[in-house]
Amino acid sequence: MRVLGVDPGLTRCGVGVVEGQPGRTCRLIAYDVVRTDPAVDLAARLLALDAALTAMIAEHRPNEVAVERVFSQHNVRTVMGTAQAGAVAVLAAARAGLSVRTYTPSEVKAAVTGSGQAEKAQVTSMVTRLLRLADPPRPADAADALALAICHVWRGGTQARIEAAHRAALLTRGAAR
Repeated sequence: MRVLGVDPGLTRCGVGVVEGQPGRTCRLIAYDVVRTDPAVDLAARLLALDAALTAMIAEHRPNEVAVERVFSQHNVRTVMGTAQAGAVAVLAAARAGLSVRTYTPSEVKAAVTGSGQAEKAQVTSMVTRLLRLADPPRPADAADALALAICHVWRGGTQARIEAAHRAALLTRGAAR
């Protein structure tokens, strides 16, 4: 499974692509940080983010997309920008016909570090180790996007298999009636 992870942000949006299977080591495909200038009109910034994400999807052809779910923050302006960037990521994925899952920061931290309370430095360190990279992905937004992709490969892939087995069981029960 190839997954594009998106750590949404209006000024800096981390994107990362990994390939792997649940319970196995993932392989790095690519990562980047899409930057937009805060002095530029909001609509132009959202269009630039959409163009960059659309290009990343076209180039790396992920099977699915994982986006960090907007979580409560104290700064309403930051939350709005993050939510708008997240919506652009979901839209770009939907336009490409890809399924999207969202994860809270705690879910991602728990998946890659074993603790939902891990600090950013711990997440970066584990992403570096899990992907067997010589150097940590920089900036932290890129490491967070890769953590999202790893989380989805491990959790989302397993969840998809559970849901498929459940659907198959329901069909079997329905056919037996």
